[in-house]
Amino acid sequence: MTRWQTAASAAARNLGCNAIFCGLTALLPLIAGPITAGYRGFAPTLGWLLVLVFCGIVLALAIHLLFDALLFRLASSHETEAAGLAAVDDLLSRMQLRKPDGAPRGLEKRIAGSRRIVWQQRFALVLYLGIFAILQINASGGQPPG
Repeated sequence: MTRWQTAASAAARNLGCNAIFCGLTALLPLIAGPITAGYRGFAPTLGWLLVLVFCGIVLALAIHLLFDALLFRLASSHETEAAGLAAVDDLLSRMQLRKPDGAPRGLEKRIAGSRRIVWQQRFALVLYLGIFAILQINASGGQPPG
């Protein structure tokens, strides 16, 4: 396996793990929220809408990262970097997700773009968990459960 194939495979593995971890973490408050709603009379409707919106953002970014991971796996299955990236560009143009352009981006730029999406997802997840924590504290009147 060449250096670029190793980099593409590692990027695919890391993106997949990150997407699954953040996606599952985003679902936990949706499971815990209704359980605590009966216990403490959880949150106002606006709070639930914020929680659902941010959960949707985190899950949408997780799906995007899983798709990116599949594209990196597709690229790594080819013999050369140029052939692998051309296959990815061809797939994206056939799916009408990207217009074919003359100068394809290299592997490092594509990995950097996926890393930006990972950081956006993490930021959205932190905001989401922060909002959920504030709603939990607000619902309990600042008192610990018990």
